[in-house]
Order: sequence, then structure tokens, then C-alpha cells
Amino acid sequence: MVSLFKKKPAYQPPVDETGRKAVIDIRGVTKTYLMGDIEVNALRGVDLQIYQGEFVAIMGPSGSGKSTLMNVLGALDQPTTGEYFLDGVNVSKMTESDLARTRNQKIGFVFQSFNLLKRTPALRQVELPLIYGGAANRTKRAKAALESVGLGSRLDHLPSELSGGQQQRVAIARALVTEPAMILADEPTGNLDSRSGTEVMQIFQSLNRDKGITVVFVTHDPWIARHTNRVVILRDGRVVSDRMVSQPLIAGKDERPSEADEMESVLKDAYYGGKEEEYN
Repeated sequence: MVSLFKKKPAYQPPVDETGRKAVIDIRGVTKTYLMGDIEVNALRGVDLQIYQGEFVAIMGPSGSGKSTLMNVLGALDQPTTGEYFLDGVNVSKMTESDLARTRNQKIGFVFQSFNLLKRTPALRQVELPLIYGGAANRTKRAKAALESVGLGSRLDHLPSELSGGQQQRVAIARALVTEPAMILADEPTGNLDSRSGTEVMQIFQSLNRDKGITVVFVTHDPWIARHTNRVVILRDGRVVSDRMVSQPLIAGKDERPSEADEMESVLKDAYYGGKEEEYN
């Protein structure tokens, strides 16, 4: 007897021209907030794929939907409509407990403000995601993660005994320790001086280049964006530009120009596509 109901085919992640599977696959995602009687459409049908081993910057002015998209990407919030597949799993309809488990296992977070516990040494800070996830060999794995960011001699130091750059390295190690599908970084150099910011960018570039870790930056800083391989720009809740960076900067090798010059350079390369008539 022929079944009247067809089984929905299993999800297959998109693959790019080099054979890499999509770690992030967003399809028609919207996000609407109610502010009293007013509907605010923060995202208006976003489609976005980010593939294994990519280093992507997401940019946009205030009100563009950048922060909302970051919350969706990080499984901190769910879309109103549309689907979000993370590492092959549909997270757009998950329960809160499943979302928490997904955040712990598949996403490494790095924030501008470090988010470290004041009275907890570095080694214990990095162990925390493993403790929450019930993982084995926690101390060994946490130590290895700290060593990978150059803090093998700072295992027992409290945040107050570390510089800003070192605190951010602890946060990076904490993001890495669960071996997530991607690292999601929100303005990770925003609270750092230029030297510390450069050192942190060198770590991210090394993690991406040498270990193939997928990294997504949410940033307003054009200079930071030019250190990535691809720039996605949002405006009014929509993706208005998605372009590869033709010559990504190497952290520590290029001197930072003025902010105005850098913004113009990024807009030419990633937003306007370098067309002369766009500037008239």
C-alpha cells in the first residue's frame, strides 16, 4: 500500500564550491518585538550561510539588526519566523533547556567585557563550560586551552592579576575548551588598548588559519573587519552586502589608519563594491 504521507527528507547542509559544509544556515529569518502596541521588525527575512573554517565579520549601524542577529546566531534568542540550522541541527524551535545545551556544546562566546568571575582563577574559569556539560578530563583540557592562548604560566591568577588582554585570552580559552562548532565574538577588542587588541586578533587569526576554527565577529569597527575573510553588512534588518575581503590584513603587520579613511575603505570594498557613481 502506498503511503499518503511523504516523509520529510533529512536536512542536508549546503556545501560551498570547495566542499565545506555550512556551520550556520539561516533561512528567511525574521524577528519581531512588541513595544507596547508597536511592532519592531528587527530582522526582515535574513538568509545567510557561513561555512566550516570561515572568518566572517557582521557589521551594521545602530538599529540595523546586528545585535538581534548575534542573539539568534548564539541561540540566545529564537526567530519569529524562519529556520536556523547550526552544525546541522535546527535550533529555531528548541526548548530553553535544549538551547542551553546547544550553547554549551556548539558555540564558544567571547564578549567585549570578558565576563570573568572576579574571585575565580583562570584555570577554573576555563573549566566552567566543561563542568556545566558534565565533561571528563576537565583540568587537563582547560590547561591545554590556556596554553594555546599563551597563558600556561597564569593558570592560578585571578582576573585582577591579569591585564585586559590576558583576561580576554582567558575568555577565548573558555570559548575554545568545549571544541565548539564556531566561536561567536562580540566586539572582542572593544575594551582593549591597541597592543592588546592586536595580540587578540593574532590569536583569532591563528585559530582560524592554523586550526580551521569557524569564527564570527560582530563588530562596528572597519579595521577589525578587514582582518577577517568576509564581511556581511546589515541595514534595516536585511543583509545589504555580503562580500569577500580581497586582501585580509594580518594582525600586527599593518598600521591602523584614521577611522575616517578606514571606514571609506571598507565601504568601497564591501558595501558599494567600489563603483564610482555610488559616491556622487
